[in-house]
Amino acid sequence: MINALSVDVEDYFHVSAFEHNVNRSDWDRYPLRVEKNTEVLLDLFDSHQVRASFFVLGWVAERVPGLVKRIQGRGHEIACHGFGHERLDVIGPHRFREDLRRAKHVLEDQCGAPVLGYRAPSFSITPKSVWAVDILIEEGFVYDSSIFPIHHDVYGMPGADPGIHSIRREAGILREFPPTTVPLLGGKVRLPAAGGGYLRLFPLWVTRLAIDRVNEGGRPAVLYMHPWEFDPEQPRIKARMKSRFRHYCNLRTTIHKMRSLLGSYAFAPLRQVLGLS
Repeated sequence: MINALSVDVEDYFHVSAFEHNVNRSDWDRYPLRVEKNTEVLLDLFDSHQVRASFFVLGWVAERVPGLVKRIQGRGHEIACHGFGHERLDVIGPHRFREDLRRAKHVLEDQCGAPVLGYRAPSFSITPKSVWAVDILIEEGFVYDSSIFPIHHDVYGMPGADPGIHSIRREAGILREFPPTTVPLLGGKVRLPAAGGGYLRLFPLWVTRLAIDRVNEGGRPAVLYMHPWEFDPEQPRIKARMKSRFRHYCNLRTTIHKMRSLLGSYAFAPLRQVLGLS
């Protein structure tokens, strides 16, 4: 079974956990570490001959000229993470469309190819923002990986289909590739095990068990990560204890866990797993 591998290309100060501590107007004052950390991932993937989907933030693409082209040149898919890393339920339909168009234009201009995939900042396609599906279709996206079928204090759409599926709208069809979850308690609860913070917080065997369970059911898993999760030396931002725990916990373990997973499972970009290339 070939599973999907993905990277959300954003920097440490972009995360929603720090949105009340880091002013958007101050972003350019923070030292950029995303380029160096993305190179760590590119080298890691090369060492295992693995390719991934890189959901790049338009803000990063504008400020680090050449990064998109380097990612693409090493055989990876360029996908879209929006421009300004704002949650969809906060900005609303009009601003979302503007953000989406700006990001798609920047990315396609830099990579010279159509960008087909999208992932919302903080997985923020939720019951409050299902209107985003129509906008994604209208703006030319073919697939999405934003709908997390779990209960969470920031995101999630409990009860959503946990498998790859098609969402049909009047404007067309959008393929949905949800982050990986596994059912517990007879399906009443779904355990998130798609990488990211869950990879850092849970023992490695939990992620392995989740991938195995999903694969045994005939479905590919999808893992996601952020470049900052491979950077234990990143600056510390003053924030609530809960936010700091989520962001900084076990940063030194991430690369070792990923090496283990890359050596045990087959991975490819989402676009390839969906049969779009």
